[in-house]
Amino acid sequence: MAWIYILVGAVFEVGWAVGLKLSEGFSRPLISIITVLFIFISFYFFTKALRLIDIGTGYAIFTGLGAAGTAVIGMTFLGDGTGAGKVFFIVLLIFGVIGLKMSDTPDEVTHSVQEG
Repeated sequence: MAWIYILVGAVFEVGWAVGLKLSEGFSRPLISIITVLFIFISFYFFTKALRLIDIGTGYAIFTGLGAAGTAVIGMTFLGDGTGAGKVFFIVLLIFGVIGLKMSDTPDEVTHSVQEG
């Protein structure tokens, strides 16, 4: 369940990161309110996940998914650059996130649950 919390939190992280751009320095009230709401939702799910998994792995995956998702949204919808190097490193980041998840051992998950 922790990985679902991480994924949901990362989706809302992408939402608030994009919201920061669209709020134009918090000068657009509705988008600003939605952005702040997404920040709280994102961190709510992230903290729920950290009850069950190690902070280092959880934070790396949370921020990695958020960064990759935000970059893809920026390139797709907001006119950010899409150079080959940028795309390569986003793909590399995603593979790094997958590698972190796959390297998580059952002992690490059990250890985190017993402490919390």
